[in-house]
Amino acid sequence: MVNFFKDTDLARSEADNIISDTLRNCDDGELYLENSKSESIVLDDNKIKDSSYNSDLGFGFRAISDEVVAYSHSNEISKNSLKQSSENLKSTLKSVKGTYNHEIPKSNKKYYDNINPIEQKSLNEKIKILNDVNDYLRSKGDKVKQVTANFLGEQKSVEIIRSGGETLSDVRPLVRFNVSVMVEKDGRKETGVYGVGGRQSYDTYLKDENWKSVCDEALRIASVNLESKPAPAGEMKVVLGPGWPAILIHEAVGHGLEGDFNRKKTSAFHNLMGQKVASEGVTIIDDGTIDNRRGSLTIDDEGTPTEKTVLIENGILKNFMQDRLNARLMKTRSTGSGRRENYRHIVLPRMRNTMMLSGKQTQEEMIKAVDKGIFAVSFGGGQVDITSGKFVFNCTEAYEIINGKIGSPIKGATLIGDGPSILKEVSMVGNDMMMDPGIGTCGKAGQGVPVGVAQPSILIDKMTVGGTKL
Repeated sequence: MVNFFKDTDLARSEADNIISDTLRNCDDGELYLENSKSESIVLDDNKIKDSSYNSDLGFGFRAISDEVVAYSHSNEISKNSLKQSSENLKSTLKSVKGTYNHEIPKSNKKYYDNINPIEQKSLNEKIKILNDVNDYLRSKGDKVKQVTANFLGEQKSVEIIRSGGETLSDVRPLVRFNVSVMVEKDGRKETGVYGVGGRQSYDTYLKDENWKSVCDEALRIASVNLESKPAPAGEMKVVLGPGWPAILIHEAVGHGLEGDFNRKKTSAFHNLMGQKVASEGVTIIDDGTIDNRRGSLTIDDEGTPTEKTVLIENGILKNFMQDRLNARLMKTRSTGSGRRENYRHIVLPRMRNTMMLSGKQTQEEMIKAVDKGIFAVSFGGGQVDITSGKFVFNCTEAYEIINGKIGSPIKGATLIGDGPSILKEVSMVGNDMMMDPGIGTCGKAGQGVPVGVAQPSILIDKMTVGGTKL
């Protein structure tokens, strides 16, 4: 664990005194210390195009009274910088008084190892694997025209100090391995992209040439798209595949279940607690406790242990995701969902691993139930209005369904709708729940944090599909 006060002129006891003095008349707050190391290595066009390593150290000091949040951050840990931040916070909150309550649940459970994945493999070893990826894919034939592959690695050490000297800490590893391949046939070019990742070492995904499965999947997606035809358009039944398609649930529904939007009554769900908001059989949870997953956390960025939070159970709205601020103002408890991108950012209630749980039907039954529709396997970019849940998502792999059978791959399909309505159109929930491969990043208020999603196959009875078929 990092000693944040080593090689500084600030003693730990002095920091404790400044924190306690600053937060004496506040409702909440903490000093958040962070030391992060990250790397990015990119192969493109047969050569290493970029290799970077970054190290960042700093603190964020937060004081809260009622709804007012005062925040100050610095990339210098010193007596002067902490005192200056303290004065800034006091000045912001000078006309607001609260009562500090620093009680926080305790947990010794860890969901990942205290490792630094960046140091577990040398730069030369990583470059060799990227070159092997390039050679392997180009050996698949002349149709392969472009290969891009990259590693992203990070270790983040955090320490949270609260009034009275209470301290909580965590060491968080994170890696991603991505492959993109472009193929060409008869003048037509298509691209396939696939990646894996989580809070583990690179070797978890790369040993015994496991990287080949990532390459094969990227090539498969590109090859499928090469044979695709224009997508139909109109209102129709849609079968979503398991795993990554849950990004639609994350965006169109998950954000609307975060505490801040509901406290401010800007979410479509704000007045629906305890009511039926989805079809029976639809259960959605947000779980930060799954070992080694990208969205998992031992403690959130306020020090609260993460948990499995049931959001919707058998169609009934049960809970919102809460950080400490919104939980206090809504007279409930934190769900361990307080997150920030880094020490420069304030805490917001955020998703972790958002999942729809398995039902009883099979994917085969769903396909058979569709006379005309589409089967969406994977999504790319999209647009979402968080407050209303209205969305437009682009399918990166999809197929037509005709008379209960999967037909040709289709290109250019977009799914259009709104989360609250779509939840009520789910008529079948599959028994094949699957996690995403570990590549998700969620954006909110200018902050990006790693997240995960999961779902089984589901049948949506009515959905608008935007297509390119003339």
